[in-house]
Amino acid sequence: MKSCILPARLAALPLALASAFAASPALAQNQLKETVVTATRSETRADALVSDVTVITREDIERGTGRTLTEVIARASGVQMAANGGLGKTSSLFVRGTESRHVLLLVDGVRYGSATAGQPNFDTIPLESIERIEVLKGPASALYGSDAVGGVVQVFTRRGTAAFTPYASVTAGEYEHGSVAAGFTGSSGNLGYALGVQTLREKGFSATNPQVPFGAFNPDADGFSQSSANLALDWKFAPGWKADARLLYSDVTSQFDNGPGAFDVRSGYLTRVSSVGLEGQLTANWKSRVSFGLGEDLLNSWTAAVPTRFNSVQNQWSWLNEIATPAGKVLLGYEQNQQKIDSTTAYTVADRSLDSWMAGLTGSTGAHSWQLNARRDNDSQFGGASTGLAGYGYRFAPNWRARASYGTSFKAPTFNQLYFPVFGNPTTQPESGANTELGLSYSAGEHLVNLVAYQNRIQGFITTLPVVANVPYAKLQGWTLSYEGRTGALGYRAALDGLDARNELTNLKLVRRADSQLTAGVDYATGPWKFGATLLSQSERFDDAANTVRLGAFATLDLSVDYQVAKDWSVQGRLVNAGDAVYQTALGFNQVGRSAYVTLRYQPK
Repeated sequence: MKSCILPARLAALPLALASAFAASPALAQNQLKETVVTATRSETRADALVSDVTVITREDIERGTGRTLTEVIARASGVQMAANGGLGKTSSLFVRGTESRHVLLLVDGVRYGSATAGQPNFDTIPLESIERIEVLKGPASALYGSDAVGGVVQVFTRRGTAAFTPYASVTAGEYEHGSVAAGFTGSSGNLGYALGVQTLREKGFSATNPQVPFGAFNPDADGFSQSSANLALDWKFAPGWKADARLLYSDVTSQFDNGPGAFDVRSGYLTRVSSVGLEGQLTANWKSRVSFGLGEDLLNSWTAAVPTRFNSVQNQWSWLNEIATPAGKVLLGYEQNQQKIDSTTAYTVADRSLDSWMAGLTGSTGAHSWQLNARRDNDSQFGGASTGLAGYGYRFAPNWRARASYGTSFKAPTFNQLYFPVFGNPTTQPESGANTELGLSYSAGEHLVNLVAYQNRIQGFITTLPVVANVPYAKLQGWTLSYEGRTGALGYRAALDGLDARNELTNLKLVRRADSQLTAGVDYATGPWKFGATLLSQSERFDDAANTVRLGAFATLDLSVDYQVAKDWSVQGRLVNAGDAVYQTALGFNQVGRSAYVTLRYQPK
């Protein structure tokens, strides 16, 4: 079997660099001092975590070349993607080889996704609304319940913490692409605020080619349009107390081929994610938060005469308590999630609820850090499920840290898997997973090397074709070796992933997962100029469960250049797929060719 062989000297580069830095006494330890929330559900220093988290900042999004949330996340280590065509078409994220339905998407803490398909539509989330992204890799059901089998992606929208700051951008590019975004963030006294709007239009290219199944190919351009808005309010109305509100709104229309000479399918996605919360310091050691969130995924598709509707609504109540103790932070909480669907397809059951209780302990002292979590979920359809997580980290030398964790997970079947006509199976049972993870990191100055090895075994793995069924086990095992660093004006990063994802019943590989992936990037700043390059390389993979249809290996190179025209104005040029590679991540679906984009950005300094 042909594969994309990555040079051994490239794989060894991060370790060689680590050795060089270890020999330099002038470099002080400086491993990621920022705090993250998703891995523990409370603010925790990144260098004290027992889990693997990637943080993507607003600056990373702006200087990068990703056009959608999926493309941005897919540049993180341990993550692969597959897309059914161009901008805004259906895409999937595979975190450590798990299914896209195994990845929980949170928007400001609110669950968002389709209850029928059982996975989020990442491509409806507008990039201009995002302030920060945290990607937690590994099972997190002990923190978040069902869906978090492979990981959690949490999107934090823009919010105001400083003086009034407006922003705006205009982008034009290939495939008649045009987008405009504007907004402001700020604070006044005890009130923080943010408001943003965006509109995007693109004529696009043909999403399909003659290899697409079901005869859907039509060589026309398949367009995409989006209008979106985001709003955030934070009010500190008393010492130690605040109230907050969030809203993310996105209205998307996307065209899709429906066969030669036929009317294109037009899908309208309406995304609304909103929340209100109250948080306060009940005592010196006890902080409590009560919140209500509403996640709405509304899909309406139509051809010339046949409309379809798949609407999902999730009502979410949450009460979280964080108590400081000598042993660390204690987390105690209760959550309720009510799922309701409204569809032109007749489902035997159209709603369900989940009541959940959780407890946890996170702490560190000296060279030691630890995390313990337990959760009990009671599903109105399937009864109870208990999950847990235990992890420990130890800094055995000033620059070296080792960690280990074991976690379990579960995933309830989707409404489609249970009740959709023809292939649904109402006897389908929830999946349960067990994951073991080992990590070793080296940090010195602005340089960090990280090695992670994992094995995730999922019992009752749900397959879809020809009908839905549970298979005994799927086993996902792999490793990631990553490096990031900076020397003066030059920054560089690289990640090499190895993955073996299989159905243990057949010993065949899971579809669309590459055995190896390399991501690498470099950026350089001089005066008013900034230059960047990003490489993505994947080995071949199979497009079918029988492992008879191969998708070829590929590599893409993206380039960017920024010029600071004036104090508050900059121009950015991006060249996506500079080598004009022709490749597919799903059989019969085209990917973007060489395409150029120019952005004029206003951002007061």
